[in-house]
Amino acid sequence: MAHLLRGKQAGIQNDLSAGITSDLFNIDDIARYGVNSQISCLAYDPVQSLLAVGTKSSQFGPGQIYIFGQKRVEVTFQLRARGANVRTLQFCADKLVCLDTKHDISVYSLELQKLLASHSPPGVVTVLCSDPTLDYALLGMQTGDILAYDLDRENLAPFKIPNLWQEVDQRARVAPIVSLQFHPRDIGTLLIGYVHGAAIYSFKLAKSMRFFQYEVPRGAPGGDGDPTSMNVVRRPKLTQAVWHPTGTFIMSGHEDSSIVFWDSVKDGRMLMARTLTDTNVASPGATTGNVGQAPGTLAVKEPLFRVAWCANQDPEDTAILVAGGQSTQSPTKGLTLFDMGRTPNYATSSWDILTQYFESPKRQRILPTPPGAEVVDFCLIPRATSHFAGAHDPIAVLALLSSGELLTLTFPSGMPISPTNQLHISLTYVHPFVKRINIAQLDRERWLGMTEHRAQGPLMLKGGAESARHLRRYESRNIAQTIHADGTIRLWDVGYGDEIENDKVLQVDVGRAVGRFDNVNVTQTSLAGASGELAVGLQSGELVIFRWGHNRNAGKEPPASRPNKPRALTSVTDRVEPSLSEGLTPLTLLDQQDGPVTAVRMSEVGFVAAGFEGGSFAIVDMRGPAIIYTSSVQEFSKGHHKGSIRGRASSGPANKPEWATSIEFSIMMLEGEDYSSILCHVGTNLGHLATFKILPDPSGRYTVQYAGSVALENKVMYIAPINADSGKPAAASPTAMGNLRTGLRVNGALVAVTPTNIHVFRPATSKGAHKSFDSFFCDTTGIVRYQDQGHALVGLFGDGNARAYSIPALREIASAKASDILDVRRFSEAVITPSGNILGFTGPSEMALISIWGTGENLLVRRPDTLFNPAALIPPRPTISNLQWVTGTQYITPADMDVLIGGPNRPPSKRMVLQVQAEEEQRRRAGLASSSSRQTAAVAQSDEGYWAYMQRQIQERTEKLGMVGDSMSQLEENSAKWSDDVTKFVSRQKRNAATGLIKSKFGL
Repeated sequence: MAHLLRGKQAGIQNDLSAGITSDLFNIDDIARYGVNSQISCLAYDPVQSLLAVGTKSSQFGPGQIYIFGQKRVEVTFQLRARGANVRTLQFCADKLVCLDTKHDISVYSLELQKLLASHSPPGVVTVLCSDPTLDYALLGMQTGDILAYDLDRENLAPFKIPNLWQEVDQRARVAPIVSLQFHPRDIGTLLIGYVHGAAIYSFKLAKSMRFFQYEVPRGAPGGDGDPTSMNVVRRPKLTQAVWHPTGTFIMSGHEDSSIVFWDSVKDGRMLMARTLTDTNVASPGATTGNVGQAPGTLAVKEPLFRVAWCANQDPEDTAILVAGGQSTQSPTKGLTLFDMGRTPNYATSSWDILTQYFESPKRQRILPTPPGAEVVDFCLIPRATSHFAGAHDPIAVLALLSSGELLTLTFPSGMPISPTNQLHISLTYVHPFVKRINIAQLDRERWLGMTEHRAQGPLMLKGGAESARHLRRYESRNIAQTIHADGTIRLWDVGYGDEIENDKVLQVDVGRAVGRFDNVNVTQTSLAGASGELAVGLQSGELVIFRWGHNRNAGKEPPASRPNKPRALTSVTDRVEPSLSEGLTPLTLLDQQDGPVTAVRMSEVGFVAAGFEGGSFAIVDMRGPAIIYTSSVQEFSKGHHKGSIRGRASSGPANKPEWATSIEFSIMMLEGEDYSSILCHVGTNLGHLATFKILPDPSGRYTVQYAGSVALENKVMYIAPINADSGKPAAASPTAMGNLRTGLRVNGALVAVTPTNIHVFRPATSKGAHKSFDSFFCDTTGIVRYQDQGHALVGLFGDGNARAYSIPALREIASAKASDILDVRRFSEAVITPSGNILGFTGPSEMALISIWGTGENLLVRRPDTLFNPAALIPPRPTISNLQWVTGTQYITPADMDVLIGGPNRPPSKRMVLQVQAEEEQRRRAGLASSSSRQTAAVAQSDEGYWAYMQRQIQERTEKLGMVGDSMSQLEENSAKWSDDVTKFVSRQKRNAATGLIKSKFGL
């Protein structure tokens, strides 16, 4: 009976949820944004222009593979082994090869977008190596053997390279392989990195060619510079070995942070052993700079995580990129770049010149990374080709930090690259991490016009094509505001699982707007749908307002800005990013200096309100802009009914701090009035909800007048003004504000939600109706509509369920389990949209978009995006150099490698079988077509008359006579040419005979 009385108590006569029934309430999993777990590896294909990202298995999701292309192109592959992490990813023509931590090899088809084959080799696989021109993937084993997996036949090839290190040390029966790399110019040569050293193997000779073992003699400091071990001979373990882009040198990295350069052509001698800061570390008596900050201490160095020998357009002009190897006490962290310049001519340079070349690079610099994180891996972004081990002419580097975040830098300058409109929107969730999210609804036409103009480099992801989806032209767009750890806010269209017309992302740099780049922690955002204005609240107490505009200083750094004014508005129109020409630019800033911003609301009629943790509350009129009201929430919470807020007794604990937690603007009639007003509703953490009237002033400005307040039982977490007659939102809109002149009367009510109650009442002081939650707390809520059948209050609750309640009876309509998709611990950060979509966290860096008006599908099945472009051809592999050709090196083609690895009895490939089948089908169809044409001709001839028959015979004879005439003319021309050639030959022979006779007479 209680729900029958609540409508009368709330002053709402109609059932606003009459058309919503329990069978409509079903959860559909529409889309995922972000990555489900920590990123473990990266791979890039410059030919198809695709990026592959592998993740680790964790409590938030299994390890899986993401492939990203242009715009919103995304395809996800699942690993076969449960609980496995993606260890290595490599693109190989139209396939993606994966090595996981369960030592399984998985081959995925980019064209078919499915798992082609999965193989568990006999043993532990430590390294995967492939080449886009080969159908094989080499598997380096922990035992030191190398196996070959046939990617096309989907089985192990008979080829095997035994443990070659036993030729150096007979006792090394087990020599784990740590790296494999094909020669950049000669695919028939392989560089093998064992844990004890490196070796060069020749496929054509089927034997090892040369070995490299790094040995630090007595008295040499070595890479770590430990003085306690200088009196013994050391052999630091190898971590990676790579080729010079021309193949004339080899670089090896070791666990003591040593980087060693070797000759690979003549005698394999060591040319230089160095670290990032010291040289000749393998020479006795050399000094190092490993002194700690305190006297008598030693600075510890990071291990070498990865090294890459990069080439510019000219492979002789190289650079070396190193991740790790720096001192732990170094003030600047990041990637280290050695700009080596042009390589000396190997044939004419002495050993001293080559040693000096590696000792003194042309330039050395550090590509900085954020403080507190180190680069553990990186992926180069080549311009056009995947040869030279994916390090030919890179334009950028995508670094993976120890925290799991990504960082994109230009190469070789090392300038940060914003992922906005460069990488897929899911990758921006870890670039850096997303901390909070909010959603606002914008009209479709308004959002289509909000396309920012920003200076940007060449696109890194241009591959793939989005699948066709249905288009919702007549609905407002759900615009997400993702707040990142560095203070950046990105705005983008979440959609409804439909066609995204404007897939561009807007970027807002809050740090530049407040005048600093540290301690930029955004706590609240609010976007106005009609005006496109954005209000941002910070942990440090500033309120920044952004508006769409143009940058007058585009392309150049703005002048030094003035300091922010305390407790006043400061113009920040000049604090715009230099790269931004048109977009959301900062307008004004309020530095209240009263604690963090706890609530902010940007209205669609030109007002913005903000609450601060210190208790202050301010309203700003954007027409100035100007502050038109400022007060403390403790003042209006002293009384709970209309009248003066001064001189009343406190109704709660005086020493308990109070601040605003929820703010909303509306246009409706207050209780006891017969005209509508612009209202501002403010809820606090102690359960007080106050209402203010915003009235025009004769001076042309607006004034704020306190109207009254009510006391609820708990923190006010949600306020929704509704039309009591129709259930539609009664928010302050430009249309409603314009109709105030004509006497608009909106019979409105407020729906206020606390963690334990729902309240529906007429503002400002009416008690209304309420409902309590008995055994669970409400984490987030929102009013949603279902088509034109009604409105309901939907919330996410602590027991993991989503529930819908009717308005105004507050009767539970339906309930569904939401914790199977969303993380119940982060329900309070989820956002419920008026269309019935919920965007919430499933893990630290992934969100799910679900719909409550669905059919109960776990994940909506839609046509996958296209990844593979058959027209994008792999460029030919570089050939051997002139020096190698002169020295007698025999060039081996990829076709020769098929015979050397697969053997002469290799079965035909699937591609060949399909081609033969296609040719047979084509011949069959051609035979059917010719037989049918002959039958048609025979039928036609049987039906023709006598004169038609004579005419056809004459025509055929004329054509045959013409063909005979053409043949005779051609024979005549050939005969004449032959006669002329014979005449010329006889004349030349006579002339040669006469000349020879004369020469013999003179004794010549």
